[in-house]
Amino acid sequence: MHLDNPQQLIDWHDKIIAKQKKIKKKILVCCGPGCLANGAQDIIDKFKTVLKEKKISGFTVEALKETGCHGFCEQGPLVVMEPKGLYYTKVKVKDVEDIIEQSIKNDKIIDRLLYNDPQTDKKIERYQDIKFYSHQKKVVLNNLGNINQCNIEDYIANDGYQALSKVITSMSPQKVIDTITKSGLRGRGGAGFPTGRKWATCRKVESDTHYVICNGDEGDPGAFMDRALMEGDPFSVLEGMTIAAFAVGAKQGYIYVREEYPLAVVNLQKAIEIANEKGLLGDNILGTDFSFNIKISRGAGAFVCGESSALMKSVAGEVGEPRAKYVRSVVKGLYDRPTVLNNVETFANVPIIIRKGASWYQKIGTPKNSGTKAFSLVGKVRNTGLIEVAMGTTLREIIYDIGGGIIDDRPFKAVQTGGPSGGCLPASKLDLPVDFDSLNEAGSMMGSGGMIVMDDLTCMVDVAKYFLGFLVNESCGKCVPCREGLYQLHALTVKVSEGKAEEADLEKMEKLSEMVIIGSLCGLGKSGPNPLLSTIKYFRDEYMAHIRDKRCPAGVCRALITYKITDACTGCMACIAPCPTNAITGKKNEMHVIDQELCTKCGACFAVCRYDAILVS
Repeated sequence: MHLDNPQQLIDWHDKIIAKQKKIKKKILVCCGPGCLANGAQDIIDKFKTVLKEKKISGFTVEALKETGCHGFCEQGPLVVMEPKGLYYTKVKVKDVEDIIEQSIKNDKIIDRLLYNDPQTDKKIERYQDIKFYSHQKKVVLNNLGNINQCNIEDYIANDGYQALSKVITSMSPQKVIDTITKSGLRGRGGAGFPTGRKWATCRKVESDTHYVICNGDEGDPGAFMDRALMEGDPFSVLEGMTIAAFAVGAKQGYIYVREEYPLAVVNLQKAIEIANEKGLLGDNILGTDFSFNIKISRGAGAFVCGESSALMKSVAGEVGEPRAKYVRSVVKGLYDRPTVLNNVETFANVPIIIRKGASWYQKIGTPKNSGTKAFSLVGKVRNTGLIEVAMGTTLREIIYDIGGGIIDDRPFKAVQTGGPSGGCLPASKLDLPVDFDSLNEAGSMMGSGGMIVMDDLTCMVDVAKYFLGFLVNESCGKCVPCREGLYQLHALTVKVSEGKAEEADLEKMEKLSEMVIIGSLCGLGKSGPNPLLSTIKYFRDEYMAHIRDKRCPAGVCRALITYKITDACTGCMACIAPCPTNAITGKKNEMHVIDQELCTKCGACFAVCRYDAILVS
């Protein structure tokens, strides 16, 4: 069915709702990448087969939904049964018949599949009662886990395209921009620039062509928020881009997707084709004189192409190198035409704001940081996965309420926000509200939303070394301060980790960092020293231990540690097999010994020892 006017969209919405109301019960199977990697597709196929065979009243194949990421990645594959919200974790194909026979036919609970709260050691039946979910504020991620990924009827049933219909029937471009401006929406891709101001500036530029680009590159290690949206709720991204195009006068848009996201490309392409077929994209949208087309542009794995001007060069088929920031993309962007570029999460917020109003959105979060923010919570935290919280939520709430605290109850040491160019914040900052301004003041940044939690076994010198090494490899090399400055900073950090540095090197690192920040051409270089500066600021004593004492307190830096077997050794022989150099010798039930000449300090023995018998000094 091709929609030739907004009323047809309304009528279609009503028909879909009436049809879906007949389906009283639903089976929601997570098809995020993590769950798919663990066999979710086989689980879906099994459900389809068994449901067809059993012909259970109230549960047909139509009740089965292949949804996007549910968020709780480490517990997957995940299966949720509505309307009760019964929540099963780590489901396998062999569990499907039990789920159908016991939970679907007889309303019985299968205890072994329930989530076990590690803090209380209690089984929880409903996902709404799990802290990981109950402490979140779902706005932009609300459709994930609830609708079929590429089913436009599901999207329409959940108020999809109501915002676009409202925009083209009752709003002027300026009114759309005013609404986004009033909402306080700031770009969710990094710096947090006001979205409405960006759109307004672009619209004012006189040109025969304007462009809208969605940045789906998301190159930060550990970040996967935009990926989840592109895969699990692609129509929300398309609708947000289409509204932006209406506001700024664009006829052509591009979604730049990183090479490592093949499922996102597949689902976005399906969604684009379906939207074109339905008259919600392409020429004469909903029968009006407004036309807008979207193409997918695939990245080639360059981290620097997440930067706006480098991304536009890449879309144009040129080498992805940034240009000076005084050339503003809203004035001269893609093909030197005025261009609006926002990231996936920003565009996905737009239909919700138009539909529910700027005042509603403003009430979420804090006065200067309205709305919510999605994060990928990873690292040494019990509950890892995709989350969404209101702006202003503290780090403590995220890590200890949603995240469930540190694995094995070890002491919290630091959390890194903002990706490789972000900063590492210590325990004294746990009550810091998470918003653009507070994080910047603390020496970190929001970035796209990666959040890596670290415990006391993490060496902060090693962390800074790792991220600087990453940035050295990803620098495009166009400007000297970034190309050479980050290289030298990394070399100095390596020097510290090897116990070869002097105290004067710390001052040298801080001064060089300032020069890199001032002189670099783009955000990669300007923010590149952040991991180093923040770790020196908050963990200076750890740097001094490496420099003065020639010691790594966390027992990570190989040049400064020694593994020794203590009297606690039971002679279980577990450490002998994984040793790559046969440095460990000993008989069963007798204390073992490490030959320091052969030991490569790989840590394999420490990792497998169950009796804490290996000392790192």
